[in-house]
Amino acid sequence: MHCEILGVKFDNVTMDEALARALSFLDGASPGGAVRARLVMTPNAEIVMRCRRDAEAHGAVCAADLALPDGVGVVIASRILGRPLRERMAGIDFAEALLPALAARGHRLFLLGGAPGVAEEAARRAAARHAGLAVCGTRDGYFTRDGDAVAAVRAAGADVVFVCLGAPKQELWMRAHAAATGARLLVGLGGTLDVWAGRVRRAPALWTRLGLEWLYRLLCQPRRLWRMLKLPKFLWAAWRARGEEKRVKNKQ
Repeated sequence: MHCEILGVKFDNVTMDEALARALSFLDGASPGGAVRARLVMTPNAEIVMRCRRDAEAHGAVCAADLALPDGVGVVIASRILGRPLRERMAGIDFAEALLPALAARGHRLFLLGGAPGVAEEAARRAAARHAGLAVCGTRDGYFTRDGDAVAAVRAAGADVVFVCLGAPKQELWMRAHAAATGARLLVGLGGTLDVWAGRVRRAPALWTRLGLEWLYRLLCQPRRLWRMLKLPKFLWAAWRARGEEKRVKNKQ
């Protein structure tokens, strides 16, 4: 089941359903036996707004095989539009929940993104949390040639790639290069590696449950204010879209 929010389609799933879908991508094959790389993307309100003015970004996000609502703003917008999403799903929570299954099944994970040293530290800490997790390679996000990163992933023999390049760069990179990596599953995860490496602290659980993770991040990183100002614009756009949908319905 899909839910469209301002032109971007989200999968209306629970965490358990999202994990099951991702694992089915790893187990399945395309017609003819060929393996097709599958894409999981985690758009938030900021990315949706970017998609409204950037056709290339919109095309990349719409290429997702699984699109998860990252951010309370998307969930609120879904309610405004009268088609509520069942669950907010932060990319980092999805990734953390996926790791035990990857470890149990022996899937090989590659971490791509972050400043030099971040992916390596994130890999070390993730492996310490999840016995048997096979991190087959890492690469920072400061490469100048896409081909170098693609070659590194392919040479590592990765089944899964966590792509943490920031939006919309990671979505564009995934869409353009997924097949060439040889991986079965690529997941766009923004700043996840910075958190795993201990460079950035997540909001306490209570703040997250109350939908105030955005406020915690703003308090910790005031420079994010200009980005946070996009949230009211996003919600106003949702209200306008709701009004337009009602007008169209009334004319029918």
